[in-house]
Amino acid sequence: MKKIRAAVVGYGNIGKYAVEALEAAEDFEIAGIVRRNGADNKPAELAAYPVVKDIKELKDVDVAILATPTRSCEEHAMQILPLGINTVDSFDIHTNIRGYRERLMEVNKKTGTVSVIAAGWDPGSDSIVRMLMQSLAPKGLTYTNFGPGMSMGHSVCVRSKAGVKNALSMTIPLGEGIHRRMVYVELEDGAKLDEVTAAIKADPYFANDETHVFAVESVDAVRDMGHGVHLVRKGVSGKTQNQRFEFDMSINNPALTAQVLVNVARASMRQQPGCYTMVELPVIDMLPGERADLIEHLV
Repeated sequence: MKKIRAAVVGYGNIGKYAVEALEAAEDFEIAGIVRRNGADNKPAELAAYPVVKDIKELKDVDVAILATPTRSCEEHAMQILPLGINTVDSFDIHTNIRGYRERLMEVNKKTGTVSVIAAGWDPGSDSIVRMLMQSLAPKGLTYTNFGPGMSMGHSVCVRSKAGVKNALSMTIPLGEGIHRRMVYVELEDGAKLDEVTAAIKADPYFANDETHVFAVESVDAVRDMGHGVHLVRKGVSGKTQNQRFEFDMSINNPALTAQVLVNVARASMRQQPGCYTMVELPVIDMLPGERADLIEHLV
C-alpha cells in the first residue's frame, strides 16, 4: 500500500508532536518539514528529513499539516491548496470557523483538494462528542468545562502582543461552561503591565472570559502542557427526562492536537474535494486500516 506523504508546516510544540505521531503511523511517511528558517540550525531529531523554507521545495506531498498559529492558518492554506496539496489545521477561534470554512471551500472546489479545519480536541474531537450527546438527548443543555490547563491558542495570542517576551495562559473551569483565564507574562524591557493587560483583555480570545494577567520572571517556571475537558449534557430522549451523559479526559495538549491532525490528514485522503470540519467526517476514516476490518473489530 502506498504511504501518505505528509509535510509538517511549522515546528513549534504541535509541529514536534506531529512529527512523532507521523513516525508512529505505519501508513504515513514524512515528506519534510517547513520552517521559517529552513535548514538553519536544523534540530538533530530532524536529521532524516528535508527541512525547507517553502513547501514547493518538497517532492510528492499529499497533505500538509499546518502546525501554525491559528491566525496564520488561512494564509498558509491559500498558498498550499493551489499546489494540489490537501491541508489540515487546528484553527481554534470557534466564532470564525463558519466563514473560514466557506472561504476555503471555494478554493478546494477549484483545485480538487480537501481541507480539514478546526481539527484539534476543541474544536475537534470534543465537537464530535457534543454532537453525539445532543443526538442522544435532542432537548437539553451541554456544558463544556476546560482545564485546569494550558491553552496553546490563548498563549500564542498573548505572545503576539507588544511588550510580551513570553507568555502562558491557563484555563480554570468555574463550572457550567464558564472559565477564568489566568495569564502569566514575561515583559520586555520598558513594557507596562497595565498596557499589556488592556491589549490582552480586548482580544477576541479573552474578551468573553474573566481574565487576570500577572507579570512573572520566568514563564518556563510555571509552564505545564497538561489540560483536560469535562463535557456534561442533561436532556430529553424522546419525551423522557433526566438523561445525563458525561465525557472526561486529561491530556498533554499539543500531543493530542498533533495526533488529531494526523488522523484527519489520513481522512482527508478519503474525501471528495471540499472543506470539512471533524463532525462532517466519518470517524472510521480517521483510523488506519481497511474499513471492513475496523467494522469487524470495533462495532
